[in-house]
This record gives sequence, C-alpha cells and structure tokens, in this order.
Amino acid sequence: MPEVLMVGTSDVYAENEQPAETWTSGVAWPAIIGGGLAAIALTLILLALGSGLGLASVSPWFGFGASATTFTVMTAVWLIVTQWLASGLGGYLTGRLRTKWVGLHTHEVFFRDTANGFLTWATATVIGAAFLASAASFAVSGTAAIVAGVASGAAAGTSQGVTQAATRSGGNLSDPTAYFVDSLYRSDHPSANAADQDVRAQSARILLNGMWNGDVPAPDKAYLAQLVAAHTGLSQADAVKRVDDVIAQEKAAEMKARQAADSARKAGAYLSIFTALSMLVGAFIACVAAALGGQQRDEY
Repeated sequence: MPEVLMVGTSDVYAENEQPAETWTSGVAWPAIIGGGLAAIALTLILLALGSGLGLASVSPWFGFGASATTFTVMTAVWLIVTQWLASGLGGYLTGRLRTKWVGLHTHEVFFRDTANGFLTWATATVIGAAFLASAASFAVSGTAAIVAGVASGAAAGTSQGVTQAATRSGGNLSDPTAYFVDSLYRSDHPSANAADQDVRAQSARILLNGMWNGDVPAPDKAYLAQLVAAHTGLSQADAVKRVDDVIAQEKAAEMKARQAADSARKAGAYLSIFTALSMLVGAFIACVAAALGGQQRDEY
C-alpha cells in the first residue's frame, strides 16, 4: 500500500493563519498615571513659585509695584511656562516608562505614544483640578481681585461718605421711598431754622439718588443750592457753585470706579483666554514629549 503523507492541521494553520490581534490595550495606563502625577507635582511647585513672584511684584501703595497690565502679562506668561514644563515632563515620562510594543509599524507606535501623551495631560488636568483650584484661582484671578478691590474701594468711597453722613444724621437710605417723600414736602424757600440733622440726611438722599441715576436733576440741584445758602450763609451764586463742584467730584469718583471695574473685567477676560491657550500648549507639548520619550525608549 502506498505510504500516505499526513500533514498536521497545525502546520497548515501555522503557515496560512494571520497573527491574532493582541489582547493588550495600546493605552499604557501605569505610565500615564505616573506621568500625570509628575506633571501635577511640578505644576504645584511652579504655581507656588509664581504666586510668590506675583505677590512680590504688587504693592498696596499707590505708584509702587507692577501695574495691572504688567501683572496680567506676567501671569499669562507664567501659566504658559507652567503648562509647558509640567506637560513636557509628564509626557516624556509616559513615553519612556511604557513597555515596548513589538511587531507594530512605526506610524502606529508614534500614534500610540502621542495618544498616551495626550491622555497624560488630560489625566493630570482632571485629577489636579480639585487640588489646584485654590492655587490656580489665586494666580489667575490675582489681577482681577486686586483691581476689583480698587474698584470696590473707589465705589465705596463715592457712596460711603454720603451713607455715613445720612446715618449719623438719622437718615434712612435703605428706604427707597425716602427721596420721593422728601420731594413731597420741599419748600420753595428752605428755612435756615431747620435741624441740621434733617438737612444733611435729605441732602445725602438727593446725592445718592443722583449717583444711582447718573446725574442729579436740575430741580434737585436748585433745591440743594437753596439748602446750602440757607444753612451756610453763602450767596445763592456761591451755593450753586459749591453744589456743582460737589456733584462734579461725585461724578469723577464714580467714573474712576467704573474704569477700575472695566479694567478688572478686561483683565479677567484676558487671563481666561490665556489660561485656555496655555492648556492647549500643554496638551501639544505632552503629545510631542511622549513621542520623543517613546522613540528613545525603543532605541535604547
């Protein structure tokens, strides 16, 4: 009987079968977590350093220290530097610490490394958000807080004197109808015998109403001039001039407060934009650093 040559099925499969897809994921989580923690740690250090430098550059004394614009630029640059260094370190460590992939095309290896670098940046951003909230908000909103303090101080300076004057004299500025009640009982010829306390309270309400509405109406100006003339002995012309000067000072203080508040708004908007830009820079640097680290890992 002729001898039959039997070929094992395993030999046929070994010759024709395509290699199966590996069960391991292309996401190197241990390396990603390690790189993310390193990025968070470096970010904390740099934010602490930046906060110290920022506090050293400002001063509560007028004319000293960095201006709001300079402080905003410094903060924006430091945010970009922080993201650059921290994301670069985290991405590079991720690329160097991941295990070597065997049997993959170089393009696939490059894509996985960049993807792992991006995930490192995302992980560090998400995990560090809770821990960095106070430090980051202090660094980012430092200018807004300083300028807003100036704005609130100027606004308080505009109305505090009026409010205190009315409070000391027994006036009630919390009553929204007090001004209108005063207008019901105005006399065409205010008496000089009226209590100084009542006159000051009524004048405070008139000025405060004018500040709220943008200007003191002409009838109120005329009435204030009559009150000033009756209680100070000034002529009517001098009393009118004094009222006009006080209202002009009030408007100047209000304008200064509005300008400070607008500066704070712009500073906050610019810093928000720079924060988003620095985060995009960090994501890009993390991807590039991870690809570089992975390439060196495979070579060495």
